[in-house]
Amino acid sequence: MAGRIEDYALIGDMQTAALVCRDGTVDWLCLPRFDSHAIFAGLLGTEEHGFWRLGPAHASDAPPPRAARRTYRGDSLILESEWDTPRGTVRVTDFMPPRDGAPQLIRIVEGVTGRVPMRSTLRMRFSYGRVVPWVHKHEGRTVAVAGPDSVWFDTTAETYGKSLTTYADFTVAPGDRIAFTISWEPSHKQPPALPEPEQSLEATEEFWREWVEHCTYHGPYREAVIRSLITLKALTYAPTGGIVAAPTTSLPEDIGGVRNWDYRYTWLRDAAITLSSLLRTGYREEARAWREWLLRAVAGDPENLQIMYGIAGERELGEAELDWLPGYENSAPVRVGNGAAHQLQLDVYGEVTEALHLGHMTGLARNDYASLLQLKLIRYLEKHWDAPDEGIWEVRGPRRHFVHSKVMAWVAVDRTIKLIESGDADGPLERWRELRDDIHRDVCEKGYDKERNTFTQSYGSKELDASLLLIPQMGFLPPDDKRVIGTIEAIQRELSTPDGFILRYPTQGDDEGVDGLPGDEGAFLACSFWMADDLAMIGRVDEARKLFEKLLSLRNDLGLLAEEWDPRLKRQVGNFPQAFSHVPLIDTALRLTASGAYGG
Repeated sequence: MAGRIEDYALIGDMQTAALVCRDGTVDWLCLPRFDSHAIFAGLLGTEEHGFWRLGPAHASDAPPPRAARRTYRGDSLILESEWDTPRGTVRVTDFMPPRDGAPQLIRIVEGVTGRVPMRSTLRMRFSYGRVVPWVHKHEGRTVAVAGPDSVWFDTTAETYGKSLTTYADFTVAPGDRIAFTISWEPSHKQPPALPEPEQSLEATEEFWREWVEHCTYHGPYREAVIRSLITLKALTYAPTGGIVAAPTTSLPEDIGGVRNWDYRYTWLRDAAITLSSLLRTGYREEARAWREWLLRAVAGDPENLQIMYGIAGERELGEAELDWLPGYENSAPVRVGNGAAHQLQLDVYGEVTEALHLGHMTGLARNDYASLLQLKLIRYLEKHWDAPDEGIWEVRGPRRHFVHSKVMAWVAVDRTIKLIESGDADGPLERWRELRDDIHRDVCEKGYDKERNTFTQSYGSKELDASLLLIPQMGFLPPDDKRVIGTIEAIQRELSTPDGFILRYPTQGDDEGVDGLPGDEGAFLACSFWMADDLAMIGRVDEARKLFEKLLSLRNDLGLLAEEWDPRLKRQVGNFPQAFSHVPLIDTALRLTASGAYGG
């Protein structure tokens, strides 16, 4: 069985990523890209679906021992895990060097004290655990081949095959260092170059050291912010600048339920807010690369903006179910692709425009096509802003007039007006000012419940929605407006868990709710960070700080967050690690630091 979600560490090379469990097992790795087929899919099934365990030898009928300690080496994505055994202490260093050729996962075993028997157990299964590759020797190297893929396994340790698995048994003493590497290459090409683990380790550490030096945040939450920034960088597909929402698919929002989705794509919303955080912490190059990705992805058809694209800008992300995988803790179905790609979500226009506006305001080099795109998006919204849509949460029920969608349509128009007023674009200024006023009036008249003094999820509904917390953050209304304060307090009353964390919206258990799905879900971490932001904005800064620091305590021992927190099971749920959780962590830290709302 796979570990708890918080038991996993992330390593990656800015093109794909692996999850390493506390017991030394790599249970998830897609090669060569984030959205490629997995060669280790044990995370969503069993050991028969692929894994690579490296750790102290143990009895076959006993669970593998868990590392006593693990940490990232400094501000990097290099994982160090240590086991204390009756025979001594051993360290395993796991990393993926930023790519300059074949993708590699390198694991270096180092003896610390005593003499520790070790075992490497490598079971490669291609196509998400469905295909057993042909494993053989080629010029002294072990290679696994199936169809278009080949994976090369290199080590100085002696290996042997048994039961369609490759093993290595060895012992390490103080000062011993034994490296293991897997490298991917298209099966029709020549073998990848022999790995150089120690040089790669040094280069990887230097890469992260130099990258972190660009961070301009030096506040009291720097450790949490830096780890979140590194995570966001790891979720960026370096060749194109696209940013995946998470490196995993089908980690459930409801353990044992059907709320399992593929997040290995670039949501415009997630990527736009990620860009915002990167810009405000000094990372302009990543912001520029994302803007170029956006322009390529929507080129030729900006009026039909998709809510998500592939990491190279692909439009077709057809959804399918992998029925041979039982799912994480039997949470089926396991899905690949995402059928929500062609939903209408009007808020995306606001998020994209806000990101382009922020880039413009922070001195990102002018791009005339970006300004042209912004104008085209507003011309589309001019005709469609008053249509019902699926909203920010991608409901699979009927379309509604979601209040958040209308607010973000207002944001798109407002930021474009500011672009024109700055002299960097031309457009029908007066007409769009009237449009901005019309949208604002419509939301305040139809999306506000006067009796309860709160905005509602959609026009005519009584339900609340945590996305309403963004109303003051987007400047739609000032924080001291009684309707804003009323909405914040209503969400605290009606969408708060006993721990004080925030749900996205009400769900109906076994019955289908507003999202068209049965089952419940955990507290959505982004919404909880939004609540902390709002509390700070309305002057309740001590309460905001306490909630923020409570949220920080939910991170795993390596500072990573999934999408949600299950208040009943007291564990992380959803895809992991999740950009949409780490971005608002950064934003809230910046806001609290600016307000001085922290202890010490």
